[in-house]
Amino acid sequence: MKKVYFDNAATSPIDPRVIQEVNLAMADDFGNPSSLHAFGRQAKSRLELARKTIAKYCKASAAEIVFTSGGTEGNNWVLLAAIRDLGIKRIISSKIEHHAVIHVLENLKKEYNIQLDFVKILSDGSVDHTDLVRLLAQDIPTLVSFMHVNNEIGTVLDLAKTSRICQQHQAYFHSDMVQSVGKLPIDFSAIAVDFAVASAHKFHGPKGVGFVYIKKGIALKSMLYGGEQEKGLRPGTEAVPSVVGMAKAFELANTELNEHTQQISELKAYTIANLTKHFPACKVNGSPAGIHTILNVQIPCATHKQDMLLFALDMQGIAVSRGSACQSGSPKPSHVLAEILSDEEKLQPSLRISFSHFNTKEEVDYFVEKLDKILSD
Repeated sequence: MKKVYFDNAATSPIDPRVIQEVNLAMADDFGNPSSLHAFGRQAKSRLELARKTIAKYCKASAAEIVFTSGGTEGNNWVLLAAIRDLGIKRIISSKIEHHAVIHVLENLKKEYNIQLDFVKILSDGSVDHTDLVRLLAQDIPTLVSFMHVNNEIGTVLDLAKTSRICQQHQAYFHSDMVQSVGKLPIDFSAIAVDFAVASAHKFHGPKGVGFVYIKKGIALKSMLYGGEQEKGLRPGTEAVPSVVGMAKAFELANTELNEHTQQISELKAYTIANLTKHFPACKVNGSPAGIHTILNVQIPCATHKQDMLLFALDMQGIAVSRGSACQSGSPKPSHVLAEILSDEEKLQPSLRISFSHFNTKEEVDYFVEKLDKILSD
């Protein structure tokens, strides 16, 4: 059976060049980076070279990069630390954030009794900046938390505009950049983002490793208690091979960014054209100008086929998702789609098709062919 992987927003296949780099690090750089002997110094050197590589490609200083286990850990740490260490009394976010932010905010509100405000979201999933300005008019120590790219519909936040508004109102700005780092150019020297979170497995790196960007001059306390690794901010022996793999994946993603962006953009346009040809009533969810890697589309079909659509595609070797609702197997629209779709639109199934440069037009043809057969039988 042919295998087609269109769920890159969930996780991406590791680039073979990254696997090679990880294997070399596992074999050669096995020393503990905190050890003073040559084995430890060698591992420490690889770790710091990886940090400098990541900093270089997002135009930050190496001191602003802290290694973590990924996006969930990074978001938890920053949001908690903002309250605990920076005196934040209110957080402004949106109802279409990833659960690694939404669930954290819900628990922080209960535990610390902070004020939690949600900005209005427009029909394409973008932030209503007028409403953000209205909310920030209140004189309360505030952190604003918006994801850069929505993981389900691909809508891209205007980082420059958002950060400028936050700066004007003396608010901290945190962005979950898990879906954008490695796929869009990132320049922390040009935008006033205070905190950003990334995860390697979204840009063809290893799972279980990521980083947090913390703007120079902002002092956060440790997330854990233990050793002095990562300047004491993230104790625990560093996973050197994973960090090295992440740095290699990030380097490749940035040096090949233009080529991959063009290829994937053409593939997304080709997919939309083919779906529209076979299913004239289909509709793209979110902004037409969303990120090139994510396509979320409504596919009208008979009610009795809706609940089994993902399963039927999986039986044909095709991996897609319905967004976060697939985590529980729920046929209901996710919290993101529930926020932007009309009641009538919510009755139709939506598929999230997420691409990488490893995908091809032949795979799109196979997907559309099988989808057509499933819905017409």
